[in-house]
Amino acid sequence: MNQIIDAHIHLDQYSNDDIIQFAREDTLLAAISVSTDLDSCITTKKWSQTFDFIKAAYGYHPEQPIPSDTYLSNLFTWIYTNKDSMTAVGEVGLPYYRRKMDPSAIPLEPYIELLEQFILLAKKLDKPLILHSVYDDADIAIHLLEKHSFSKVHFHWFKGSTKTTEQMITNGYYISLTPDLLYKEKTRQLASRFPIDHIMVETDGPWQLEGPFLHQKNVPTLIHHTIHTLSALKKNNVPTMYSQLLINTKNFYSI
Repeated sequence: MNQIIDAHIHLDQYSNDDIIQFAREDTLLAAISVSTDLDSCITTKKWSQTFDFIKAAYGYHPEQPIPSDTYLSNLFTWIYTNKDSMTAVGEVGLPYYRRKMDPSAIPLEPYIELLEQFILLAKKLDKPLILHSVYDDADIAIHLLEKHSFSKVHFHWFKGSTKTTEQMITNGYYISLTPDLLYKEKTRQLASRFPIDHIMVETDGPWQLEGPFLHQKNVPTLIHHTIHTLSALKKNNVPTMYSQLLINTKNFYSI
């Protein structure tokens, strides 16, 4: 049986019935469930204590306003207090898509400062860091990571230049591929360039996919399509590809 790990999913945004169904999937070994804010962290912790396959990550998604200092203090205190229940710090990063709409209305500096705090937290706790950082924002994130000599980093659903990709490879960072590998040429190019031992697979569910998945719910079993496509792209046989991706994700997340 070819098992999978969903390296990035927002399980707190699914229904209870959905999560129960995921728990029954024979091929789903684990899912890294990321959080978007303090309430999300609390819910994610609850689900991870209910189902063994759910591995909790705690963070603050950057595509939303910067909260108050009091809120952030409470968030960091909660994460530190609950560190033993967490697999990783995430999802954190920089607000590329919000700023794309109106860059002048959303100053980047507060987000950079917050990301630096999360990098330091991940380093202090010796936990992997899950990044939402794409295009030019990825270069800012890389600068911060190099500044603090931290490399246990997962750039989820990464999009960016060849130059940035090469720097990520040099620094030993990991990426994860979504089912858009089946219909996005840029994702296929990224997968072709990146070393197979630093690739994982994800859904980023429940984010709505496009292409052949446009009218389907985004669920972990769609990862099987990604793996078969990646196998053909990398010219590896399918069982070997499943095994390699499983090893990569287990090693990175210590699960």
